[in-house]
Amino acid sequence: MAEEVALDLEELRQLQSIAKRPRVVSVISQEIQKLEKRSEDCLPANRTPTSIPSPPKTTVPPSMNYVTLPSFSWDQDNEKIKIYISLEGVNQEKMETTFNPMSIDIKFHDVQGKNYQFALPKLNKEILPEKCKVLVKPSRVVITLFKASKGNWLDLHFKEDKLKPNLDKERDPMAGIMDLMKNMYEDGDDEMKRTIAKAWTDARSGKTADPLKGYP
Repeated sequence: MAEEVALDLEELRQLQSIAKRPRVVSVISQEIQKLEKRSEDCLPANRTPTSIPSPPKTTVPPSMNYVTLPSFSWDQDNEKIKIYISLEGVNQEKMETTFNPMSIDIKFHDVQGKNYQFALPKLNKEILPEKCKVLVKPSRVVITLFKASKGNWLDLHFKEDKLKPNLDKERDPMAGIMDLMKNMYEDGDDEMKRTIAKAWTDARSGKTADPLKGYP
C-alpha cells in the first residue's frame, strides 16, 4: 500500500511540473497533499518516520501542511544546473534541504504564514549532494545542483524510454503491443490519437486481429 502511494506521488509530481493551467495545477496539488497524508497514515504504528535534517535554529511543528511550488525555471552549463523559484519572504534559517544523488526535497517554512515545498523525486541524472546549495534572494530562491558527470541534460526529470519493447517472456505478446500503443497514444498528436483509437476499437470488436493494422 505504502509503495503504491509513493509511486502515485512521484507520478503526480511529474505531472505537476509540466502542468501550466492554474486550475490543473491546483487540482494536482490537492491530490498530492491527500496522498502525502495517506503516506503518513500507512506507516506502521511502531515505526518512527525518518526525519529530514534541518538547519540550526529551525523549529518545525510535528504536523505541517505544505503548498507545492509548481512553477519554476532553470538553466544549465556543463557542470551545474540552476533552478529559479519566485517566492518572497523566505527565511534562510527556516528551510529544510535534502539533496540525494537522484532527488531533491526543499521545504520553506513560515513564508508569509504558509509552508511551501519544492521536490524533484527522480532527476534525469546524478548530482553531487555535498556541493549543492540554496541561495535566498528578496523575491526568489536559486537552487544550484552540481552534476556528477559533465554534459548537457535534456530535462530535469528522469524519463524512461516508453517505446522500448517489453522482453518479458512470460507475458502475453499482445499485452506488450497494447502497452506500446498506450504510450504512443499518450505522447502522440491528435491525428495519431485518432488513428490508434480506431485501430484499438477495431481490434476489440474483432474487425482485425492486429491492433496496429492501418497505422502508417
